[in-house]
Amino acid sequence: MKFVECTNCHRTLQLPHGAQSIHCAVCHAVITRTTSSRRRDRYLAYMNHYVPLTVGHTPSAGQIQPPSAFGRKRALIIGITYKRTKNELKGCINDAKCMKYLLVNRFKFPQDSVLMLTEEERDPHRIPTKHNIRMAMHWLMQGVQAGDSLVFHYSGHGLQQRNYTGDEVDGYDETLCPLDFKTQGMITDNELNATLVRPLRRGAKLHAIIDSCHSGTMLDLPFFCRMDRTGRYAWEDHRPLSGAWKGTNGGEVISFSGCDDHQKSADTDSLSKVTSTGAMTFSFIQAIERGQGTTYGSILNAIRSFIRSSDSDLGSNIVTSLLTTLITRRSVGFGMRQEPQLTSNEPFDVYARQFSL
Repeated sequence: MKFVECTNCHRTLQLPHGAQSIHCAVCHAVITRTTSSRRRDRYLAYMNHYVPLTVGHTPSAGQIQPPSAFGRKRALIIGITYKRTKNELKGCINDAKCMKYLLVNRFKFPQDSVLMLTEEERDPHRIPTKHNIRMAMHWLMQGVQAGDSLVFHYSGHGLQQRNYTGDEVDGYDETLCPLDFKTQGMITDNELNATLVRPLRRGAKLHAIIDSCHSGTMLDLPFFCRMDRTGRYAWEDHRPLSGAWKGTNGGEVISFSGCDDHQKSADTDSLSKVTSTGAMTFSFIQAIERGQGTTYGSILNAIRSFIRSSDSDLGSNIVTSLLTTLITRRSVGFGMRQEPQLTSNEPFDVYARQFSL
């Protein structure tokens, strides 16, 4: 099964094996594999145009060195602060920088295999617009092979919108908000699943760290780890009743998210005491640095405990937005505490499986 992008409404579509075109059920456009691939191929050609840095090589003035397309370890990091808008956040670019530092220095990701999309980037292809995020996700998945370790980190706004396909238990799709989401729209959990999850082949693994509101099932993974405050847990089966496959093509995907689907995530300076960060990203990094990241269960417990102990400080800094009410037509209570979540393409013993990137 191939995945193509509708060139009219930009919905991700499944192209049956052997087919050269497909009819979009949303906008009714006829999409060919060649047409839908053209923009993506131009972006990938751009990203692969330069030779990665090597020892002793100094790039010429103004030359941009994008990550190499292939490698055992590869990461896409996105931080969006929505500067000079009423939706402005403070800590998301700090989150992105801290996550890159963690991956490079702790987990030995090559510098040239980490792609950053933030508003501070000078290269227009690295500004976190909807198009650039989509193309960067295709870059992350390009040529993935058994043995590859991928990381997708997002820090920014997350919202919900009505689901009309019956695939969501609560009736809502979760969405990421690109920098230009007001004009170009959001990226849904369905698209994230189709782009990052379903194509992942056997032997490859992807870890996602999603620091946003309403992020519990942001990748639409089939299994949700429901954990109480004592650390006891049970896997919930979130496979849709429609029978649509939301798992991988044999690979392993595990996602840490900032909160449950009905909750909000904090953007605050109460944790670092120095600058603003996302509560989830900061707590995730703290768990690793303090040696509490041996298993997936120990990481989730450490993140939750750290945020829980800081609840009194976070209460006044919860990210709130009238957009949630406007889009979903429902009100979310202010001051709601966030509980980071864990989802996966398959259930496993969270206290036995060792965490590794």
